[in-house]
Amino acid sequence: MHQKRPAPALPACFPSRRRERSAEEHPAKYDGHMSEKPQWLIREDAGVPVLVALALRQALGIRVPADLPSLRDLPVRAPDAAEATPAIESQWRDYWDMTVEPRAHRSGVPLELVDGFDTLVALPASGAEELTAAIAPHAASALHFARAAHDRYLSSIKSHTGGDSYRAYASAIAEFEREVGRRAHSFELNVQVLPFSQRGIWWIGALTVAVTDGLRRDVVAFDAAIRPVIAELA
Repeated sequence: MHQKRPAPALPACFPSRRRERSAEEHPAKYDGHMSEKPQWLIREDAGVPVLVALALRQALGIRVPADLPSLRDLPVRAPDAAEATPAIESQWRDYWDMTVEPRAHRSGVPLELVDGFDTLVALPASGAEELTAAIAPHAASALHFARAAHDRYLSSIKSHTGGDSYRAYASAIAEFEREVGRRAHSFELNVQVLPFSQRGIWWIGALTVAVTDGLRRDVVAFDAAIRPVIAELA
């Protein structure tokens, strides 16, 4: 694995991934026999399912992943509020992994939609009973927050970044190639642009990072911040 370079525009909140990528998590999307040039696929979004999962995390007082900050404009549980039980925390973490990278984290049992969340939350039919009961009272508020945050992201693309979205990633790849003296390998990356209360970028999956929306809109800072991510994958 390539060693990440430091990102000068970031606080110390950019941990490396906790485990190596498996073949299933890093599928061979690009066949070298089909194209002479390496290819890269980057998907950027503020996914409503991801935002719902984080809103529920905050509402339930779940502490994992420990490095992820809270969401802005959403109440934070009081320090004296009851802690989430180990069962709820464990079940939420499995749900989070399936939400962020569903191809790499498939459930061993059938999934069932949870009432009140439309088609946005599906939990295992068995083994997630505590979480299913705990999130039910928060359905309306979580959906409202997630959809509003997603709409703000779409508006920011039109008003702030526009055509710069491709430029930011292409620039980082070109800079990486100049530094290492070779073409970037084919890779894929998912970027979730989220309204965190702290500015930074975090690995949230083997092929997925979360970046604060304010940092994403800062062209210069985001260019510096995304380069270590590109270096690790390419």
